[in-house]
Amino acid sequence: MARPRQFDEHEAVARATDLFWHRGYTATSVRDLGAELHLTPSSLYRTFEDKHTLFLRALDHYRATESLQAKDRLATTDRPVRETLREWLLWLVGCTADAEPGPGCLVVNTATELGTTDAEISARTEAAFEVTRSALRSLLDEGRRSGELPPDLDLDAAVELLFTTVLGLRVRERAGHDAGRLAAAIDFAIRGLGPAPAEPDRPAQ
Repeated sequence: MARPRQFDEHEAVARATDLFWHRGYTATSVRDLGAELHLTPSSLYRTFEDKHTLFLRALDHYRATESLQAKDRLATTDRPVRETLREWLLWLVGCTADAEPGPGCLVVNTATELGTTDAEISARTEAAFEVTRSALRSLLDEGRRSGELPPDLDLDAAVELLFTTVLGLRVRERAGHDAGRLAAAIDFAIRGLGPAPAEPDRPAQ
């Protein structure tokens, strides 16, 4: 199988990312990658050095596309903080009208599969996790400053609780758990942020 004359390396990385995303690092063989990218093993090695290097590039591609999209959807908007957070969490696990249940998150899948056994991979997963933590902190801080969340909310603890919830939700999504149960867990986690602000008393008529 000869290497195509018009070879698009960026497209090849994107296709490899999708393969790793659905199968995992260990279960994806060089033969699988060659078949998906229409490359002979020798051509694949010449282009990407080896499977490990291609996987690092796949993680970078995923972080620059899927992870960035998730971060952008959590950015502060003109909607209430709780609403923004809830819609984001529902979207993550395919519980909204514009999303379908999928293979979970490549970063979470990789962290659960490989843990800290590979320093280069671990550095990338931790960097992606930190982006999520930072986005959550910004949203919660905005809610605390605007009065939508309690002024004494412990931001560090709240971020860690929600981040842990995100990881659990992504694992359960990949396991095919019922979307209704995931939505119930999301609502309970948001209620844990504290009571919503009381509406101001209306003047007597």
